[in-house]
Amino acid sequence: MTEPGLGTTTITQVGIIVRDIEAKARAWSEVLGLPIPEIIITDTYECAQTEYEGKPSEARAKLAFFHLGQVDLELIEPIGEPSTWNDQLDRHGDSLHHIAFQIKEMAAKTAYLDAKGLPLVQRGEYTGGRYAYFDGNTQLGIIIELLEND
Repeated sequence: MTEPGLGTTTITQVGIIVRDIEAKARAWSEVLGLPIPEIIITDTYECAQTEYEGKPSEARAKLAFFHLGQVDLELIEPIGEPSTWNDQLDRHGDSLHHIAFQIKEMAAKTAYLDAKGLPLVQRGEYTGGRYAYFDGNTQLGIIIELLEND
């Protein structure tokens, strides 16, 4: 049975787009007093099946995660395009990109957000799950990311 709304009100991630992930990870590490996290690179299209605006995309990114209790701070440096990450970097430079919610029933939640006027912008797979970004800039002032783990 599908839960109403997103089925959660718990934010699990805040994503920030950066030009230089190594420099920003070092800066956040110093401010937070935490070790610099491992920087990983997202999978290629063959694994991630990334789509941007409904079309296959070679979008990739370098990622670094600071685990801060309930919320992860995710740094994202785009390295492939087209992508919502690249769009954000081009338009706003280093900046807040999204807030994320862990959900179940991605297809139902995608339909729900579409009906609310938040169109799907980008989606892809990762080991153990999938993500989707929805353009909430007009209504909410930010992109919403949904994460679904298997």
